[in-house]
Amino acid sequence: MVLPYDDVRNLPLPDLSLRLLKSLGTEPNFNNLIQGFKNRGYGEPQPPDLATMLARLSDAWAWLESHALVGPSAQNPPGGWHRVTTAGAEVANDPNAVAKVWAADRLAGALHPALSSARSNFALGDYETASFAAMKAVEVEVRRVAVLPNDLLGVNLMRKAFSPKEGVLRDPGAEAGEQQATADLFAGAIGAYKNPASHRTVQFDDPMEAAEVVQLADLLLRIVQRADARLHP
Repeated sequence: MVLPYDDVRNLPLPDLSLRLLKSLGTEPNFNNLIQGFKNRGYGEPQPPDLATMLARLSDAWAWLESHALVGPSAQNPPGGWHRVTTAGAEVANDPNAVAKVWAADRLAGALHPALSSARSNFALGDYETASFAAMKAVEVEVRRVAVLPNDLLGVNLMRKAFSPKEGVLRDPGAEAGEQQATADLFAGAIGAYKNPASHRTVQFDDPMEAAEVVQLADLLLRIVQRADARLHP
């Protein structure tokens, strides 16, 4: 499949990259790709923005490589030969698999160290465990910093730790409504995403939602981190 000029000119880079992926054979060659694009319409004048379009194709190829959708060929590495990876073939053949790429992008940056287990489970495609592990990490860290007993669990633990009246982790510099909102935020997150998985099997197959739960846990852990810094300057 030859990519239309207008697609190469105008599509956002991720969309162009995925369109390019679908046009590749199982053993693509970047040099051949570029030469084929340059020489299409043999005998016709080349478009004036050809150099810009070639640069965009190069960017799209780099995007595919950075997301492990295209990789070096194990059978024929010299001369720029590559292969569409297992993940690349899945994305090219299943429109729903694209969500995994976007979700993984959400977690590409630095996360709180306590979320290493959640990140590992997410990478394995176990989104239920990733979400549970992320919120469990929040529970463990809240209990540790607030020095509260192990038999205080879930929502009750959050209410105790962030109580506007006596919560060890409340921000004394915030007004009462903000303190209550923070307590509600922690209790709601634990109640919605940690407690259900503790008691029953939860069907959690949306990678984007799982990534956002992990991101929410990261935000909560950073709030706990700030409370820890106030308690132990």
